[in-house]
Amino acid sequence: MSTIRKFQVTFDCAEPERVARFWCEVLGYVVPTPPKGFDSWDAYERSLPPEQQGAWFACSDPSGVGPRLYFQRVPEGKVVKNRVHLDVRVGTGLVGAERLATLQAECDRLIKLGATCVLVQEADEENESCITMQDVEGNEFCLD
Repeated sequence: MSTIRKFQVTFDCAEPERVARFWCEVLGYVVPTPPKGFDSWDAYERSLPPEQQGAWFACSDPSGVGPRLYFQRVPEGKVVKNRVHLDVRVGTGLVGAERLATLQAECDRLIKLGATCVLVQEADEENESCITMQDVEGNEFCLD
């Protein structure tokens, strides 16, 4: 039995490029170079039949360590809570007020990019602080 070391995270969405570019800003990911023979992604998109234009977009970790993120257009909108979500680990190793301040600063930055703050959970006897957010299309993620 082999071990899988690489994987891709796929998002269903209405506007793949918009959501992908949001996540590039959140994670420091990059948009890959356009396919061979095209000087831009716009040129590539224009070469496709109209029904395929804007159907997908992807981004990746420039260091090659993190998973590729793939965004595919689907006809239906999001109607229920995600069954899987990303935890953006900005507070690792921090505790108390320092952790909450770091999470809040990142939350403020992401709101300027179009994210929504859903819930701020302050530390208690069992758990450290975390912030639940939504991306530009309402997909939940956590700052922790």
